Amino acid sequence: MAKVIYDMYKDTNMSSKSYGHVFGRVVHVETMNTKALSRHIMEHGSPYTEDVVLGVLTKAESCIIEMLLQSKKVKLDGLGTLYLMAENKKGGETTIDDFNPKTSFKGLHIRFLPDSTTEDNLTSREMLSKAQFIFVDDLV
Repeated sequence: MAKVIYDMYKDTNMSSKSYGHVFGRVVHVETMNTKALSRHIMEHGSPYTEDVVLGVLTKAESCIIEMLLQSKKVKLDGLGTLYLMAENKKGGETTIDDFNPKTSFKGLHIRFLPDSTTEDNLTSREMLSKAQFIFVDDLV
């Protein structure tokens, strides 16, 4: 069974309220690109070849971006919902007339809200309850 690898670190910022406290963080061992994910899907008994899976994922990526830029949310059943969120420049504008989205927005961010309606509940608390952990030092 797969395990979430974690490491620990101590807050060394002397001006922090949590100075000296210990925290954990997830260690990521790899970043899978679309091609690697396509290969992985194919290796899990998919009747489709890697290139077909890659084509579908690539098309899905461009279509999701297109829908987000049309102010639509995209729900991937069993996974979650992607949506755009605007980041305003610090302090905002003083009047409605001063607001211009090209200059008043600092950025548009893609956000993800995990699905919590299925038996594969992906909320953060549910993921924590299902996860098994291994300390990074125990791997050596």
